[in-house]
Amino acid sequence: MATTPDKSDRESVAAVLITQGKHRFFTVTLPITVLANTCTVSTRVDDPDVGFQRQLDEKRALRIAAYIDEGFGCIPTSIILSAQEASEFTYDSRAKTVSFASIPKAFLILDGQHRVYGFKKATSDLRVPVVIFSGLSRVDEARLFIDINTEARPVPNELLLDIKSLAKYENQEEEFVRSVFDLLANDPSSCMRGLMSPAERAQGKVSRVTFRRALRSILDQIIESEPDRVFAALNHYLQGVRVTLSATLDPDKTITNATVFSAIVSMFPKVSRLVRDRFDGGFELSGFVEVLKPIKTLKPSLLTKPPTSYVKLADQLLATLEKDNLRF
Repeated sequence: MATTPDKSDRESVAAVLITQGKHRFFTVTLPITVLANTCTVSTRVDDPDVGFQRQLDEKRALRIAAYIDEGFGCIPTSIILSAQEASEFTYDSRAKTVSFASIPKAFLILDGQHRVYGFKKATSDLRVPVVIFSGLSRVDEARLFIDINTEARPVPNELLLDIKSLAKYENQEEEFVRSVFDLLANDPSSCMRGLMSPAERAQGKVSRVTFRRALRSILDQIIESEPDRVFAALNHYLQGVRVTLSATLDPDKTITNATVFSAIVSMFPKVSRLVRDRFDGGFELSGFVEVLKPIKTLKPSLLTKPPTSYVKLADQLLATLEKDNLRF
């Protein structure tokens, strides 16, 4: 027979009762130590009949714990819980408080399992906002879990990269890539102006995520240079590509294809060397246009329907360029 928790093992906290549709829930703040000691997760792996949560990612939880312990300690989004029968959860409407047994598995986590797991591993103590549902069936809990995880959409990576500089969270690599991207997007001389999308994915434009992925393939060869110098040479190169493409294709549509753009950027150092060798070290537009001429001989379908691998596409394009440029 289960033992009834002693009153001294109960927590009582101020709460606000909120009603939305058929559901009533309470908003409270709880110390992370209480959350760590009273919350549980039901996973499909552990309990395929009634579980519905994801498996925990320990590395993610450890990052949260480190974030808290290093003194940042600001996680304002609410943990969402369902009070279980064992919690003996009650609401005092006069005192505007809720109380519950401070025991393991008093609450089932509907959202925020990695934050709670991180709290458990942290050594610091702080209070966090919590939403508590009570009286839910397992069906209700599963449906709420689905609603929370389908209606709440993550912030696009493009937007996160766009605001990292504002938050002063950039490392050297991220700052360099952002600077070159911004120059291509905004400088009046840029041949890509109007074709770069800084904060979201957009059809017919190069997003920050695509640009970052493309530039990382050559980053070790250019990161020691100043961003404006890289921009000047890269801009002439991309303009030369656009001039070359315009002979048989729509240059805007072609160059903004993610695979094509990544292949073209990955070729930049080698094409630059070909230009330098033929034109005494200058990286002018005319030199790039001349070196890139052999691309006109390729079937347009190679670029309108490129292979899935940008590396394979770059290899095909470079083979054509190097073969023709060796004649000079």
